[in-house]
Amino acid sequence: MSTSPSLPGLQVKSRGVIFDATAVPESRAIAYMTSLAVLKSGTIMAGWQNGKGKHDAKNTIRLARSRDGGATWNVLPVDFETMWEGVPGSLAAGEMVESEPGRLLLFTTWFDRSKPERPLFNPETEGILRSKQLVAVSNDEGETWSEWQEVPTPGLTGCATSGPAITWSNGTVAHAFESFKEFDDPEPAKFGAWLCVSRDGGRSFERPWSVAKDPQQKIYHWDQRLCATNNDGEFVAMFWTHNRAEQRDLNVHLLRASLTDGDRAARQPFVTSIPGQIAAPCLAEDGRLLAFVIDRGNPGTMTLWQSADDGKAWPEEARLIVHTHDERAALTQGRDNIDFAEYWEDMGKWSFGHPVIRPIGDDWLLAWYAGSPDRMSIHWARVCQQA
Repeated sequence: MSTSPSLPGLQVKSRGVIFDATAVPESRAIAYMTSLAVLKSGTIMAGWQNGKGKHDAKNTIRLARSRDGGATWNVLPVDFETMWEGVPGSLAAGEMVESEPGRLLLFTTWFDRSKPERPLFNPETEGILRSKQLVAVSNDEGETWSEWQEVPTPGLTGCATSGPAITWSNGTVAHAFESFKEFDDPEPAKFGAWLCVSRDGGRSFERPWSVAKDPQQKIYHWDQRLCATNNDGEFVAMFWTHNRAEQRDLNVHLLRASLTDGDRAARQPFVTSIPGQIAAPCLAEDGRLLAFVIDRGNPGTMTLWQSADDGKAWPEEARLIVHTHDERAALTQGRDNIDFAEYWEDMGKWSFGHPVIRPIGDDWLLAWYAGSPDRMSIHWARVCQQA
């Protein structure tokens, strides 16, 4: 296959498994919501949500560590507290970022499971369980962690971690999350993508900074994934974009903005030519923008795309399909005429997804979850340019 003259070819250099769900008890058989963090020491951390089922009332987060560039992984024997202020809960997402050399922050979402029979999503009100954004600190590369501390999200409800935390050279840290509505709230939902920003290494946080929010609530910019640029406070964000009014998914949307823009991003996300849902961006040293994207078409794919013009064009001939998936879950929704409540049900069935990409030397380390509906593992691949 030929490639664009302005974009190099890509190839998978190696691949493997971070967490093998086929070799664990049923209580840990479902692993998803993947994360990666590359530390200044060279250590790589991985995180994921884990339990016997997607969105199970007893789900927690697990971590693994690699000290050989991602070739081998050791699951850490860390058990995180799932109670918050005396209320039983579950943990979703394990997003990590090194705020200072040797100081690692771990962000998660706590969901109220005081009524364990309740699902995550209420199909009648379209709200989700009461939640809190939490952060813990490790100073020994994940061996031990502090107690959870709340990351405040004043005025927002139905909040959930929606992608990796990022940091810049000036020490600023931003935790990505989204807001919706709570389980019993009868009012119409109001969706927004946000950042919780810290200027002191995660010790305190400013009021949430708005990344993307449609004033008319017709377009939802779900599952934001961000990467920082070399300019302090600037980032590239990509979104799984859903047109609620037209009941269909749109192509992946992209936004380049800065915390210096003021109270919200100065520009609205624009549509790209990339089909699919969650898209994880990464900037290469030569200025290329890469995007690791899940497309739940038939067949399902995890594809690495490239752009040489800040995301305006994404040549198909320069993409690399990293994983092809045979989805065996009993799904009900396609790309169009989407029933919103049924779509949420499908989200609890999908057996692959959550792309992550991190630069590692001259290569890129990718991670995602994939498996069968009853056993989902965490996979990795190392991608390099073709010689």
